[in-house]
Amino acid sequence: MASLSEMYDVGWEEMRDKLRKWREDNCRNSEQIVDVGEELISEHSSKLGDDIWIIYEQVMIAALDCSRDDLALTCLQELRKQFPDSHRVKRLTGMRLEALERYDDANKHYDAILQEDPTNTVGSPAWLAAPRKNVTCLCLSRFVGDQEAWHELSELYINEHDYGKAAFCLEELMMTNPHNHLYCEQYAEVKYTQGGMENLELARKYFAQALRLNNRNMRALFGLYMSASHIAASPKVSAKVKKDNIKYAAWAAAQINRAYKVSIEMSYLDSTFHCFYSFFFFIGY
Repeated sequence: MASLSEMYDVGWEEMRDKLRKWREDNCRNSEQIVDVGEELISEHSSKLGDDIWIIYEQVMIAALDCSRDDLALTCLQELRKQFPDSHRVKRLTGMRLEALERYDDANKHYDAILQEDPTNTVGSPAWLAAPRKNVTCLCLSRFVGDQEAWHELSELYINEHDYGKAAFCLEELMMTNPHNHLYCEQYAEVKYTQGGMENLELARKYFAQALRLNNRNMRALFGLYMSASHIAASPKVSAKVKKDNIKYAAWAAAQINRAYKVSIEMSYLDSTFHCFYSFFFFIGY
């Protein structure tokens, strides 16, 4: 079977950069990470330098999501060799135990980490995969300043459709890191999902804030358009509120259309360049 690089004509640098972008954007597209990461570490590990270690961690977590324990164990073993005393690697060991549904062993493992270093917070997010009834007390009572723990807890609440508690977790994250556009965007999405005029207005404001922090955030742009449109369409709002939100929605729609046209033009230029390059290569220039 052809490899990804052969099927899509991409080099190892592009695959490495794709994994890095997914990490930076906090994407949990585990199947894609496994597909790209497995080939990258099996075929090009010697070229990756120190990036290999964060890639092993990223691929291992994705492999656990996809029930690929063989790949997860391979990554974990390499990390253990390189960092035998790392609490971060020990946390990954606990996550694997949880994926194998060995919850008692996982809890004992986390207790051992905390006994070694009671102030350590690297292991704390792993507590979040314990039974859900214990999630809140484990996170809030032990590691109130751990951003990764708060974020993982918000995702657990979203999965349970408990949007009020998810919003609270994201509020904590925005307080500790107000310049993170992803936290603003996710908070806005939660408030939009909750519905109601007050939540819609909050959603619109935080979608706008996410755009101020990163004007290339298309999810925030779409969110701004949708929330402003819903507010403008409500019969309960005043004429001024309706007028203002029509203006916000129109602005967002114009930005979306412009971004779409730019994307189409760039795709056309890329394909044209590829055709010319292939032609000249074929005739021997």
